[in-house]
Amino acid sequence: MIKNTRSAYGAVAILFHWVMALLILSMLGLGLYMVRLPQSDPAAFTLFQLHKSIGFVVLAFAVLRLAWRAVNPSPRLPADMPLWEKGVAHLGHTGLYALMFLLPLSGWLVVSASPWGIPTIVFNLFEMPHLPVPGDKAQTEALAAVFHEYAAYFLILLIVGHVGAAFKHHFIARDETLKRMVSVRLSHTA
Repeated sequence: MIKNTRSAYGAVAILFHWVMALLILSMLGLGLYMVRLPQSDPAAFTLFQLHKSIGFVVLAFAVLRLAWRAVNPSPRLPADMPLWEKGVAHLGHTGLYALMFLLPLSGWLVVSASPWGIPTIVFNLFEMPHLPVPGDKAQTEALAAVFHEYAAYFLILLIVGHVGAAFKHHFIARDETLKRMVSVRLSHTA
């Protein structure tokens, strides 16, 4: 099953979910590691270029994922799920989607406004042009960098909540919410 149904996710949605989860977790881990390195560290430049490259992949996948979701609505939440939990779930997913766009864009803005003018060479294949930055570049860079950092910490909190909710559905509520995001086959046999 490629497409979503009213009760289960299709293979494309599941693939998007897990590929993006791996990309985002690697970005967060890499970001937390590399910002603690001294700028004189020989690995710093390579790690920053890798972080930026993966960031552009995350941004591209976010666009594709949102487009796929627009034509393949998500399955319904469990009918017996309390209304407040449904509201929190929708807010959490909205936050996750927003940060899938805002983090790469804010990172791109930081690089674009940097006085260093260091190009982003995506996976050593091509150069990504800088965004046009109107006004005071130093102020824009500082604001974007602060936003990027705190948005990353907020994303970590959302991910912890998301994983916690999945485990709650699986181990406490014992419903099919987690199973339907793990495998097309599992979600249809349950």
